[in-house]
Amino acid sequence: MESSSTRRMNTRRKLFEAAVTLIAEQGFSSTTVDEIAERAGVAKGTVYYNFASKTVLFEELLRHGIELLTDSLQQAADATAARGGSNVDALDAMIRAGLEFISAYPALTQLYVAELWRTNRAWQSTLMQVRQQAIAVIETVLRKAISAGELSEEIDIPLTASALFGMVLVAALDWQSFQPERSVDEVHSALSRLLQGRVGGDSPRG
Repeated sequence: MESSSTRRMNTRRKLFEAAVTLIAEQGFSSTTVDEIAERAGVAKGTVYYNFASKTVLFEELLRHGIELLTDSLQQAADATAARGGSNVDALDAMIRAGLEFISAYPALTQLYVAELWRTNRAWQSTLMQVRQQAIAVIETVLRKAISAGELSEEIDIPLTASALFGMVLVAALDWQSFQPERSVDEVHSALSRLLQGRVGGDSPRG
């Protein structure tokens, strides 16, 4: 028998999925709570039971999505370390994890990128906080790579971490929008060569 906490979690997941799809399709302002409830297959009151308002729902949606992405990046880094891979290998695995996440949640990623540059939103501070959590995971691996002598000490860690994060986001969105016939392997291979050749300072892997 399904517990009340499991039921609530499933309901919130349905609301997240409905909201992100609708908002990606028609924008935040044009999306109503009624539409979110209908798309999720729940009563309107259920939305307000789980979230105080549409704004709170959207803020939590963005937080939830980027936290999932951050977890994916961390798991990729941890799995590489557990296999005895290098820190540059871990960065490469994180690129792959990021691409796979964006492939699975393209609408969420489109929303995140769109909202990142809008400074008048109520959720802007939340967005900056969760973005920094994702960046921090990359920064940690970069520091380890420098300490291990895998990367140059001259690397600007915060800027490089932001650049790697942005590279994955932009490349993945371009892939999804304009080159959907490409496989994740092809896109990952292209970004991997950039990482190995430009960041690592080594010859690109064959």
